[in-house]
Order: sequence, then C-alpha cells, then structure tokens
Amino acid sequence: MLKVNNAKRELAIEILTSAFTDNKSVNYIVRQDSRRLLRFKALMAYSFDMCMEFGDVFFSENGEACALILYPHLKKFSFYALWLDIKLIFKAITIWGIAKTLKRESKIKDIQPKEPMAYLWFIGVNYLFQHEGMGSKLLKEVIEFAQQKDLPVFLETSTNENLPWYNRFGFQIYCELELGYKLFFLKRHLDKH
Repeated sequence: MLKVNNAKRELAIEILTSAFTDNKSVNYIVRQDSRRLLRFKALMAYSFDMCMEFGDVFFSENGEACALILYPHLKKFSFYALWLDIKLIFKAITIWGIAKTLKRESKIKDIQPKEPMAYLWFIGVNYLFQHEGMGSKLLKEVIEFAQQKDLPVFLETSTNENLPWYNRFGFQIYCELELGYKLFFLKRHLDKH
C-alpha cells in the first residue's frame, strides 16, 4: 500500500470515477444530466482533496486501486475546506440538489458515531483490474493501518453485493437508512491485542 500525494490526484479520480459510476449513493448526490461524468469526477476530486487535508489516500502497489480515508475527528473549519464545499455544490450537486444532499448528509451524521475513527469514504479498483484481489489486499492493508492508529474503521455502502465482502473482513452492519435506496452503515472494531 502506497501513501499518495497530490501528484497522483488525477489517477485517483479516474479510478474512483470508473468504480462508482453505477453506485446508488453516489448517483443520489450527483445531478443526473448530460454532464453526469464530469460531475462524478468533481465529487471524486472533492473527496480526494478532503482526504488529503483531513485524512489519507492510498494506492495499491500497482497503482490500480485507491482508498480514501477521512478522520472526521480531525476535520476542522478552514477556508480551503469551505472552498472545496462551494466547488462541490457548483460542479457536482448543483443548486437544485443542495436541499436533498443536506438532508441526506444530516441523516447520515445523526447515525455515525462521534468517536475517533478511520472513515473509509471510498475504495475502488480500476475496472480493468477488478476481481483480481486488489481491492481485498488494499482493504486488508487499510484495516491494518487503522489498527496501528488505534482506530476502528467505519463506512457506508449502498451495494448489497458488497456486504459479504466487507463481512469477510470483519465489518458488521450497525444501522440501515432508507433514502429511496438502502444505505448500510458498517463498522469494524479494533482487534484485541
């Protein structure tokens, strides 16, 4: 697992965009119009930039899988973060989607625990390399990294097919939210030493 810097930003955006174009949760946020793909890229750019500021970004050894980890307990106000939020609104969500997005985010924040955590925002594999074990290897390394930081790992998924995969790595569902699609909240506790 390789820690990423801004030099790999475009590659991370491409990998995550290709991995999440059919994701229900992401499609709920991104305005569905003729600029949909550009809006997807804007959302992934926002997520990458926020994780560079308040988290970590990792690539698999071959650079074909990417994980964005946010540390919500370290997130604080900054003019840069505010600028990123504003760009997200105009480039991905649009004015028409603000109310829906804010309502969704409020419901999610009400459910998420208020404890230090490694929040696995996105993990994706280049579509040409999927089903080769790269995502599993990267997820295992992310878990080990969080364990070294003494942090549980939290995430959400709207993809039912991913639940058994996350379960294999010790994640358990702790809540579900209905948003016109089902959003599953998962947690992986710290391993006992």
